Amino acid sequence: MEEMISVKCSIVRGGTSKGIFIMENELPKDPESRDKYILEIFGSPDVRQINGLGGADVLTSKLAIIGPSSRADADVDYTFGQVSFVDAKVDYKSNCGNISAGVGPYAIDHGLVKAVEPFTSVRIHQVNTGMVIVARVAVKNGRAAVDGDLHIDGVPGLGSAIELDFSDSVGSITGSLLPTGNVTDMITVSDNGSYQVSVVDAAIPTVFIRAGSLGLKGTETPDEIEGNGKLMELIEEIRGRCAEKIGLTDDWKLSARECPYAPFFSIVSEAEAYHTFDGKDVKKEDVDIVSRLLFMQKMHKTHPVTGTVCMSAAARIPGSIVNQALSGRGKESRKIFIGHPAGVIPVVSELETDKASYRLKTAAILRTARTIMDGQVYLRKSCII
Repeated sequence: MEEMISVKCSIVRGGTSKGIFIMENELPKDPESRDKYILEIFGSPDVRQINGLGGADVLTSKLAIIGPSSRADADVDYTFGQVSFVDAKVDYKSNCGNISAGVGPYAIDHGLVKAVEPFTSVRIHQVNTGMVIVARVAVKNGRAAVDGDLHIDGVPGLGSAIELDFSDSVGSITGSLLPTGNVTDMITVSDNGSYQVSVVDAAIPTVFIRAGSLGLKGTETPDEIEGNGKLMELIEEIRGRCAEKIGLTDDWKLSARECPYAPFFSIVSEAEAYHTFDGKDVKKEDVDIVSRLLFMQKMHKTHPVTGTVCMSAAARIPGSIVNQALSGRGKESRKIFIGHPAGVIPVVSELETDKASYRLKTAAILRTARTIMDGQVYLRKSCII
């Protein structure tokens, strides 16, 4: 093993995503050296990630760096990285809510937080955004519970419920719930067409657009949308122009390279019955709104937690694209049921308005998570020097 070194790590499923979790003291402090380690661990850049642990999918090429908290109001620090398999790049600009679900259990099982039965609350300092997420984790025999009765669409079987509180997430990157200053904006594209959107930042900046504006029903599968090359180009242009408008890039034409992760792009439609991509039926009465979401230039196979939180906040803003499409039941209830390609995701949210500012009083979502592997990964010295 003279040509290689080893790094301790874990593979953890959080919600409908999967990532590699590493304690921060296992990695170099220098950012450039750290990223060389990470790219070697994942096997990037390579679309198959065949020479590393990456899963060759945007939902599994994810990183969580965990360590003791650098803040008095939190228990642990958590840095998220989206590892590209196209470029030698790790994107640290945003957070993944699903991976966040694995942080509390990981912190408990690795002794960063004292295990208290039956539930332990873990205050997670999300380093990328500066917000604090609170995870309420069931504990059994001194470790995070795995077995339970919660099913989440997109994950087979049942697991122990983990409640994530994202109420401290308004303006996660831009500093404002409405980073353009408007509830809706008209975005003009290269062919002079104009599209009405809402740009909202809670947990992650997201561009919302009505499905009908793009000539869609809103219940299409990810493959059906991705199969329309011209539509995908249009979506990326609208997303890029919004990214430029809120300061995430200086040139919308470079958005796919400079800010591929954020903003998200959600195609919104009113409640409707549809089939999931794996053949299950979703009834109209099961949902309050339907979303198809672009993530890393691909259509998401489920629905990201951060995008769900943002959508729930947008739903509470009168006149927003989401609010316009939301069912009457969704407007009257604290809980919203969002239809996505794999099923339904519920979220509880309340938004308070104080003069010109907004406060997300509640943004709670249930996930499951579990450790799949603890071990060590070997890195070639020649690739990390």
